[in-house]
Amino acid sequence: MAKADYYDLLGVDRSADAAGLKSAYRKMAKQYHPDLNPGDAVAEQKFKEVSEAYEILKDDQNRAAYDQYGHAAFENGGGRGGQGGGFGNDFGGMGDIFEEFFGGSRGGGGRRQQARRGDDLRAEVEITLQDAFDGTERQLKLNRAAACGTCAGSGANAGSKPTTCSLCQGHGKVRAQQGFFMVERTCHQCNGAGQTISDPCRDCSGRGQVSESRNLSVSIPAGVEDGTRIRLSGEGNAGPQGASNGDLYVFVNLRPHAFLQRDGADLFCAMPVPFHIAIRGGAIEVPLLGGKKVKLTLPEGAQAGQQFRLRGKGMPVLRSRSSGDLYVQIDIETPTGLSRAQKKLLDALSDNLDDSNYPDTQAFRDLN
Repeated sequence: MAKADYYDLLGVDRSADAAGLKSAYRKMAKQYHPDLNPGDAVAEQKFKEVSEAYEILKDDQNRAAYDQYGHAAFENGGGRGGQGGGFGNDFGGMGDIFEEFFGGSRGGGGRRQQARRGDDLRAEVEITLQDAFDGTERQLKLNRAAACGTCAGSGANAGSKPTTCSLCQGHGKVRAQQGFFMVERTCHQCNGAGQTISDPCRDCSGRGQVSESRNLSVSIPAGVEDGTRIRLSGEGNAGPQGASNGDLYVFVNLRPHAFLQRDGADLFCAMPVPFHIAIRGGAIEVPLLGGKKVKLTLPEGAQAGQQFRLRGKGMPVLRSRSSGDLYVQIDIETPTGLSRAQKKLLDALSDNLDDSNYPDTQAFRDLN
């Protein structure tokens, strides 16, 4: 089932500012909070949905991505913005949600914090229509966070290792009772890692990550369309404490062609045709991608705007052996720069033509 629109979930329009979003979220979160609706699965699900919506929309970068690409921007681990224009993986844990309502916490316990994968990254490539017809490869230079090789991403110096956080007992969360609410927040002592490092790695200063520049080759298949997203698994940022990498999403942008327009697998072109060929009929050569040409035979009396279909001369269909069609719309080109002799010949032709040779003109006159 399709996910509901985030703005609809919060009951705001797309022009709502940050204050409007926060106010709408607070109202709905209080209405559907599980502690106020014990045993109500529908309310619990609604609470999760409005919390997810607010976590995305409250961040300007994520909101811009959602406005442009919808839920597709956060598939396969989307969420908060990361390095290089990427999308994070965490839609906001319960601790973040509770943090909107309360400023502090005390105590311990809670679920064990699971290591989340690294942030997804985004890149864009521009290709020609010819590249999309043939399929191509592009080289990318990517700056990303990589696991520190010295400490294998642990953040601890050689000969030492992280120790369980004494405040949250390794859960990464702490809880406190406030009235009838049970408040859960990210542990401030270990920042949610569940572990503390007393002897940090010298190369990464205890972060467990270093910046790296990586060269990648991206294979772009034949038939790719403008805006197509290509996923490179594991090529995103490294996760914390040695967790797995996120993914890299490469968005393909097609450069406009000089005379061809595209609609899916079909191609369209407007082609000028000499006046005398349109009158008498005959063959014309239609240019195709890759410098090739195909002959198109026009009937006598071909009219401007008339469209002809060339089967199988369009774009290849992605992951298929079939191809679309090429539609050629003709434009009649009137000759210019006539010599005196050519004008005499044209006058002689005109003298021998009558209304029966111009049925459309005669039909228009008959309307008056």
